[in-house]
Amino acid sequence: MRGLVHPFTKALYEIDDEGNVVVSKDGISGVFTTGGRHLRGELRECDPQMCGWVGGPQVANHRLSDARGESPRA
Repeated sequence: MRGLVHPFTKALYEIDDEGNVVVSKDGISGVFTTGGRHLRGELRECDPQMCGWVGGPQVANHRLSDARGESPRA
């Protein structure tokens, strides 16, 4: 799974196969929506901003080159 570690709490935020965010810290975990609403699990608190970052849409960076190695801006 891809994810991020929260800079303050050190909790790990990962996206699951269903598009929800799994938050793990100190051996416990919880599952949340991308908006931070608790769905299931022992861990019941999260940072909704981090849930949005991890589970939100992945937008391509316009500054990166395309697959052919050409710059997107001519």
